[in-house]
Amino acid sequence: SFEGRVEVYHDGKWGTICDDQWDDRDAEVVCRQLGLSGTPKALSWAHYGQGSGPILLDEVQCSGNELSLDQCKKSDWGQQNCDHIEDAGVSCDPFTGTDVQLCQSNAVEGTVRLAGGRSPSEGRVEVYYNGDWGTVCDDGWTDLGAQVVCRQLGFR
Repeated sequence: SFEGRVEVYHDGKWGTICDDQWDDRDAEVVCRQLGLSGTPKALSWAHYGQGSGPILLDEVQCSGNELSLDQCKKSDWGQQNCDHIEDAGVSCDPFTGTDVQLCQSNAVEGTVRLAGGRSPSEGRVEVYYNGDWGTVCDDGWTDLGAQVVCRQLGFR
């Protein structure tokens, strides 16, 4: 549920993305757009299998701060020079970060995540502090606090 071949919907059809220029900054945007807060990892060469249908995007170059792929620098829709063996994939692994890899990822003091929700965009607020994940007490919790958490997780 947090990894696979990336497909986009444009002009009435689903298609894949070519892996030319595909990197972890692009994966970060995909994870954010899907509402997933795991560690973003870009995968190339049809790691999750070859798609079918059109290859809709190529040369995607995100800075990593965009809210959606549409805001990233990229080729025009449908303009590409690829085959499905180059279909791009992404992993937004929520389980990396419970070991040494946590120090190397962007999970630093104050990182937040949502847990136990019915969808990736809701749940109990948890914060990373002093090497552990903990919950946030609801004393004084208001919509303003929720807005800050949503923004920190990349939601509008």
